[in-house]
Order: sequence, then structure tokens, then C-alpha cells
Amino acid sequence: MPQAVIIDALRTPMGRGKPTGALAPVHPVDLLSQLIRQLGEQTGIDPVQVDDIIIGCVSQVGEQSATPGRYAWLAAGYPVHVPSTTVERKCGSGQQAIEFANQAITAGAYQVCIAGGVESMSRVPMGSSRIGQDPFGPANTVLPDLVPQGVAAELVARRWGISRERQDAYSARSHRRAAACAESGGFDREIVPVQLPDGTKVTRDETIRAGTTPERLAGLRTAFDSDEYRARYPDLDWSVTAGNSSQITDGAAALLLMEEGLAARLGLRPRARIVASSVVGDDPELMLAGPIPATRKLLDRSGLRLDQMDAVELNEAFASVPLAWQAEFGVDEEKLNPRGGAIALGHPLGASGARLMTTLVNHLETTGGRYGLQTMCEAGGMANATVIERLG
Repeated sequence: MPQAVIIDALRTPMGRGKPTGALAPVHPVDLLSQLIRQLGEQTGIDPVQVDDIIIGCVSQVGEQSATPGRYAWLAAGYPVHVPSTTVERKCGSGQQAIEFANQAITAGAYQVCIAGGVESMSRVPMGSSRIGQDPFGPANTVLPDLVPQGVAAELVARRWGISRERQDAYSARSHRRAAACAESGGFDREIVPVQLPDGTKVTRDETIRAGTTPERLAGLRTAFDSDEYRARYPDLDWSVTAGNSSQITDGAAALLLMEEGLAARLGLRPRARIVASSVVGDDPELMLAGPIPATRKLLDRSGLRLDQMDAVELNEAFASVPLAWQAEFGVDEEKLNPRGGAIALGHPLGASGARLMTTLVNHLETTGGRYGLQTMCEAGGMANATVIERLG
């Protein structure tokens, strides 16, 4: 069976997903195009050899509605014969894109593939693709139980007994770790500067707040305790705020995957490989606990143990999500999101899965670790999980 390897992994800086955000002036296609061009230049891959471009994107409407990977590739000046497709598995879209690329190469269908994700939340707001629409259908019997993700985060906190204080402390730690990594240059290898229309460049993450403390976060009001949900869940101790949730963000990330034998013939050194992956559905009301069964399925499939993981990247959609996962598995907190997570770095929906893997590859190389686990919750009660192995 052919073996797929990761040749390189890059991302843009993370920009705040608001009209005044650093990356807001950049069209999402241009954001992705600059990244793909740098990926090609840095690896030296002949673009003629690329079989497909698989890009995760959640809000496929407006400026993100026309196969962004295809037009980013053409905007980079690359050959017209290379196709693209767009993947939507909610927050796991970028991770699923990478897994599809890996599966295609190991199946022998492709030899070279670019996979990643993009989301410009300042230009294409979250939920804009369903304004005035019913995406669930009248026959959906689980619809009465569905709640916004913020309420689901409250339900997760209740199920695992996670207090507001613990969520705020975890969130401050996310900013602290991300700030320390940025200050030490730990993100430099993975970040591609983005040029704005005026010619200036964005080179660093805009989202990290180095001075964040639990005390400051404690002063924020809760975000999801409306009268409707207070009546529905009268026993909830409402605790989810903007400060212990992921940030709305602009960003993109992309990886170059290749068949191992071809990489050797081209003289390219693989950085990592995917060992195993899983995807699951879970309780759609609780919604955000999917990484727990996804991790169990992944470990069973791979034959690996959690104590063999040198780092875990678990998307910080809300602080209660990684804290619930940690409560189930008891992983050393030093291994969990060691460079901070989406609370500090932001969550550009379709790009986040690729951003997490890019950060994980770089962290394993920096620390000399061998295995890394990545997992993330997804709307509707789904989750992806992947184990990678550092090579070289």
C-alpha cells in the first residue's frame, strides 16, 4: 500500500474576525492563494505534479462560495489542469480535508495533494449561509433538542462539573502559552506573512492577549443565558463567556502531502505522517463532547496509548471542551495544547483543523516528540481525531 507523508505545513497569521481586523482587507481567495504560493516555493514542488487541492471551508457563501481552493490556485499563477474541491465538516473541515488527502494517496488515487482550509469570518460572517433558511428539515426529530454551541458548552461544563473559575484559568493559560511561543519565535516557521492590498504585511497573530488573567476574565458577563435557555435548563450555573470561548478569526492553513516513494525520488524530506484517523457522531444536544469517543475509536484503531502521545492539540472551541476531555483521559496538562489554542489563537472555522496540525507538526519537531494527537468537536455532535508521527 502506498504511504502518504507530510512534506510541509504552513499557515497565515490569525487575524481578528471583525471589519477592523488585520486580515479583513484580504479576500479569502487571496489569503489562501498567498499561502499556497509560499507552500510551492518553500518545497520546490513542480505544480504540474499536484493531483488535487482539498480545502475546508464552513461558510460557503458570498466570497467563499466558488471553490476557493481552485481560484486560489489560479491566482497563484499555477497550471489550470489542477482541480480543487471544498470540504464542509463544520469546525473539522480542514482536518477532514487533510484526512481525505491522506486516504486518496494511500489508496493510490493521488500522488501529490494540497489540503487545508480557509475562513474569513470578517468578510463572510458565521451563519451567513443559512440566514432565513431551515437547514434541518421538518422531519428532523432531534431538532427540538438542538441548542446553540455556547449552550452546549454549558451542558458540557455541567456534565463534567467544570466551574467558571476553571474555565477562566484554562483560558488565561491558553493566552499565556501562545504568547510565550510567539515571543520565543516558536510560531515563526509555520507562519507565512500575508500582504495586504496597500502593500504592508501581517506577520504575527493578532489574537493573542498576553496580559490575560483569570481575574480579568472573571469580570466578563456570561454570553448564552437567555430567558429561553434559563427556563429550559434551570439548574445550569451559567459560565461561558467571550473570554473562555474561541475567537472569531480570519485565517488559512495548508499542508503538502505526497506519496513517500515520490518524495524520496524528488529528494524531499518528509516531516510527518498520519498514523490513523477517526470520525464519529455523538449526542447532538451535548454536541461538543465528540472528541471523547473519537479519541477512543482512534486509539483502538491505531493500537497506540495516550501515554505515547507527546502532545495533544484539542480545539479550544470553549474551555469546557478540553477540560472535559482531560477529565476523561487524565492526560498531563503540559501536553494539552502546549502552544495555546483557539481561545488565544482564534478559530477560523474551516481552517482550524489544518492550523492545529501545522502547529502540532512544528511542536513535535521543536521538542523531539514522536506522536501527536489532534481532535476537535464539530457542530451537530461530530468529531475528528488524528494521530501523526514525526519523521526525520
